[in-house]
Amino acid sequence: MITFVAKSANEREQFHLRPPKKIMMKRLFLWLCVLAAGCATSNDQQLSLPTVWRFHLGDDPGWSSSDFSDASWDTISVGKSWESQGHAGYDGYAWYRVKIVIPSSLKSEAYPNTQLKISLGKIDDGDEVFLNGKIIGQNGAHLSALQDGNKRWTRVYRISLTDPAIHWDQDNVIAVRVYDRGEDGGMYAGPYQIAAEDVSDFVQVDDQTDDFHFEGQNQVHKQIFLRSTLEGQSLSGTLQVEVRNPEGGNVLWQKSVPASFSPDSPFSYQYSVDLPDTAAYPVYYQFTDERSSKIVTASEEIPYLLTPAPGPKPRINGASVVGVRPGHPFLYRIAATGSRPMQFAADALPDGLHLDQTTGIISGSTSTTGTFPVKITATNTSGSDTRALQIKVGSTIGLTPAMGWNSWNAWGLSVNADKVKAAADAMVKQGLVNHGWTYINIDDGWEQPVRAADGEIRTNEKFPDMKALADYVHGEGLKIGIYSSPGPRTCGGFLGSWQHEAQDAHTYARWGIDYLKYDWCSYGQIAPPNPDLTWLQKPYRLMDSALHTINRDIYFSLCQYGMGDVWTWGAQVGGNSWRTTGDIRDSWQSMAGIGFHQEAAAPHSAPGHWNDPDMLVVGRVGWGPNLHHSHLTPDEQYTHISLWCLLSAPLLIGCDMSQLDDFTLNLLTNDEVLQVDQDPLGQGARQVAEADSMLIYEKALADGSKAIGVFNISSKAAGTSLSFATLGLSGARQLRDLWRQKTLGTFTGNYAVKSIPSHGVLLIRASAANP
Repeated sequence: MITFVAKSANEREQFHLRPPKKIMMKRLFLWLCVLAAGCATSNDQQLSLPTVWRFHLGDDPGWSSSDFSDASWDTISVGKSWESQGHAGYDGYAWYRVKIVIPSSLKSEAYPNTQLKISLGKIDDGDEVFLNGKIIGQNGAHLSALQDGNKRWTRVYRISLTDPAIHWDQDNVIAVRVYDRGEDGGMYAGPYQIAAEDVSDFVQVDDQTDDFHFEGQNQVHKQIFLRSTLEGQSLSGTLQVEVRNPEGGNVLWQKSVPASFSPDSPFSYQYSVDLPDTAAYPVYYQFTDERSSKIVTASEEIPYLLTPAPGPKPRINGASVVGVRPGHPFLYRIAATGSRPMQFAADALPDGLHLDQTTGIISGSTSTTGTFPVKITATNTSGSDTRALQIKVGSTIGLTPAMGWNSWNAWGLSVNADKVKAAADAMVKQGLVNHGWTYINIDDGWEQPVRAADGEIRTNEKFPDMKALADYVHGEGLKIGIYSSPGPRTCGGFLGSWQHEAQDAHTYARWGIDYLKYDWCSYGQIAPPNPDLTWLQKPYRLMDSALHTINRDIYFSLCQYGMGDVWTWGAQVGGNSWRTTGDIRDSWQSMAGIGFHQEAAAPHSAPGHWNDPDMLVVGRVGWGPNLHHSHLTPDEQYTHISLWCLLSAPLLIGCDMSQLDDFTLNLLTNDEVLQVDQDPLGQGARQVAEADSMLIYEKALADGSKAIGVFNISSKAAGTSLSFATLGLSGARQLRDLWRQKTLGTFTGNYAVKSIPSHGVLLIRASAANP
């Protein structure tokens, strides 16, 4: 979400671990390759541009000409912003110019003989680029009526090698017209170079289209594609696939195959590997072009599965306590794994509630307040399981952190009703409902540009019938959420709820909405600069009052990025959860920087009121509409889920639910891990130790046991000794590895953790030893 400054500033906030850690070169290379969806290497001649250019504030079209004399202009480095070079606070137009001799060898040695690339790094905010007076590229929000959505941060502009604007073996003038608004401006963060296009500009090693598919836990296969955009030509060469040991780097498996492909006919190759154990194995892809010997590469890590597959016998999962307000609709789907068909029973339901014995959906409404212990049972041909469920009819809802899906991290503003339906369908078809996942939440982008004549908010063409969509989701035993802002506009520029709070609340109730994410966004235009606590609370108090006038429960999610230490007062304004940070991204720096800095908020976690460190970034994400596999490594994704569960955080899946791969599904369906998040005591974990790049967290659980997370934030695998005294434990304790669902044994005093991979985790539960 980028439209309003209040949100953008939070998105740009940088989070750092304490202390900063060096990143191992292997992991850096892997991450960069995955981020770029393919890396390229080449021996082509490249011409480096000077780093010192001529510079002048202001704007004049004549400054693009190669004949213009810039001798009186200042000089400036293109490696850093102009604010840092004597022009602090300047917003507006400025020009950069440089002269460079372009050797004809770039043209004569080029294959294929197509275009010249001029790489100019990052230019903030907008630019037009001229070569000898001819415009060759433009980009940004303020030039030639381009829109924000067209902005590319890294500029690479192209011109045909046969274009007469190129003065071969002579001086050439590159002139860049830059516009900046706010914060840093200018040309910075290169590279700055000129080169002819080569095979690497046309060939992609596509490791994104297919997922890793598992047979059991150790046999994996995947299909790799080679794609070309070189029109009118076919390419031939060799594709090499190489799997290496994550520690020593030795080659475990290698295969080379001949490959031929063209724009209309990509090459595909499926490989299958038996892995020796459960670890993240790096795999490297290399295409070598037969004619030019140029190489195009990509790399990624093969994920690994830790969660054992559920057995055929029923096992009841999900929240063991649920709240509802008197007289309001109640909806709860019993989550149970095991073979279908399955029959359900519920003893001692409050008056007004009833169970569908085939689906396990409990619905209805009850006006009798109090706590009702209900015995729920699931039965199939393999056996049965029974568990207690507490239904609390009173003033507090959201008694465990919300678990579900939100559209933003996958679809951004490209969300529509079909994608929401697909998410609900996948939640059921993939079995996530059997593990307690409940909410299907629509984020920004559903509103019409203007309200109806009576002021009612309306849906746009992407959501033709919101009530019908809600009914569809409810029919699956799931709940549905929606998004708005207390300001006049949302972060995406759609209508907010300002001055229509009560009206919108009643509209949401009529549609059947169960969850509201309320995003600060343009309320920064209403509140004064540097708003005090009264102003920070005001819009949320107002909407909370409106939600209490309707006849259904709507989980109230405050989204204002932790301003004013919201965790200390979020419950007072009706919040069931509140964002504690800026927006998360799928990087280690973002995820770990957020997750490992929740100490101040942790004591304020309690049933009905939760700290929200933002949504999950596993699976295929992309902020719409183009998606990619999460840039978090497999080990980092295990850390992500473990840490969020220890924090008692809302768990909102952010990926495309219709493309859940084996690894992501395995990651999201470990009931022993999810129980840590859904524990009815509702405590947030606290960090109890930090030593040798290991962070140790502990969380008290309702049954008297403790969940313990040991996180390795270093760049290599490492072990440690887990001291019971540090964790407040005494006597003999039984330890259980929650990801592997395996009892480690009974220990006294300490436990030796042999090895945790880089950025990985050991998540265990410490219980009293059996007598």
